[in-house]
Amino acid sequence: MFKGGVKLLDFKSLSKDEEIKDFKEPDKVVIPLSQHTGAPAKPVVKKGDYVVKGQVIGEINGFISSYIHSSISGKVVDILPWNLPTNRKSLSIVIENDGQKKGIEKNQRNWLNLESSEIINIVRESGIVGLGGAAFPTHVKLTIPEGKKAEFIIINGCECEPFLTCDYRVLKEYTDEVIEGIQIICKATNVKKVFIGIEHNKIDLIPILNNAIKNLKIYLEIEIKILPEKYPQGSEKHLIKSILNREVPSGGLPIDVGCIVFNVQTTLAIKRAVCDGMPLTERILTCTGLVEKPNNLKVKIGTLISEILKFCEGKINSGRKIVIGGPMMGIQIPNPDVPVIKGTTGILLLPEEDIPEKIQPCIRCGKCLEVCPMFLAPSEIGRYVEFERFDKCENLNVFDCIECGCCSYICPAKRPLVDFIKYAKFKFKKK
Repeated sequence: MFKGGVKLLDFKSLSKDEEIKDFKEPDKVVIPLSQHTGAPAKPVVKKGDYVVKGQVIGEINGFISSYIHSSISGKVVDILPWNLPTNRKSLSIVIENDGQKKGIEKNQRNWLNLESSEIINIVRESGIVGLGGAAFPTHVKLTIPEGKKAEFIIINGCECEPFLTCDYRVLKEYTDEVIEGIQIICKATNVKKVFIGIEHNKIDLIPILNNAIKNLKIYLEIEIKILPEKYPQGSEKHLIKSILNREVPSGGLPIDVGCIVFNVQTTLAIKRAVCDGMPLTERILTCTGLVEKPNNLKVKIGTLISEILKFCEGKINSGRKIVIGGPMMGIQIPNPDVPVIKGTTGILLLPEEDIPEKIQPCIRCGKCLEVCPMFLAPSEIGRYVEFERFDKCENLNVFDCIECGCCSYICPAKRPLVDFIKYAKFKFKKK
């Protein structure tokens, strides 16, 4: 088990029992060309072009980049900068739906007959990225660097953020497809040992998963690991520590300790791309909180968040805020007219918090040091940021921070410690 972390009220009962629903195709979609880690895609369509579902509209732009596909059929009516759920802007392709639901011809495949390189190429061309929020291009993860060896695959089903239940529903409703996706990953990476990590509040999934594991098409050892409900259990580095007792070195990656970690929805997307010829044009997310109808929804990439809130009867007023993602690491947005992107795990309507008029001084209680899962000193970093001593922040390993929010959550003085850390990282990147 990893050091630090916090026990949170999970609020998952609001949506846990809501089966995944297909959200209607919107009248238009806004599809950003930068919705993944790495270089933005290059547009390969222009205003006035006709496109169909699954057609490439953004081309990969470097090794760490991702293809972008149209999620509907219709006409490209504009290409312009648009606000993202990350509060940044990206050049985006606006497509008007023609209601015809036309799509590319799907290429059905038997993955047992494919080579590792073929699987990785399909994943690359399908635009699959990490769907747990980080949106790192999956073909890069599947490509083992020279001199490294993958010993274990870890499937991240923890979903440790409060409120979110979309991954839980995926594991429950699409179990067989997830297990097939695991097998495809293992064939691509030549790994035989797999761990599926789930927190204790999801133990009802054990018999469902065990039943699906009985029908493997290749030899694998798949072990389900039940983990305590402790945030941030779903962080890659802490999941590896909890399951294997291995520590990813500072500045390192899971592959440095022989692991590759995949979110359950990413695993499902890999299966559907490889077996069914479906590029990544939709994802499943949770819309919950102060909404009348909490839901788990299968949504087209590019659907405006305002439409989803309307469907779930979430009323926006001065006492409420919209958070994209979970309440701990999610981002508050000022305007709901932003699109769902590949990394959008949740849409939360939460009570607006009272923000102190001025930043309170640190009372040196040490609680942030106790809960930090990365062995950092958030209070010290915060003080140096206030005095603009960014050189000191670097000496305190500020770049090891995963921005989980445990320090800000526990701080009795309500100091914006994560904001301080983000600012310090930003200042270093501008050097």
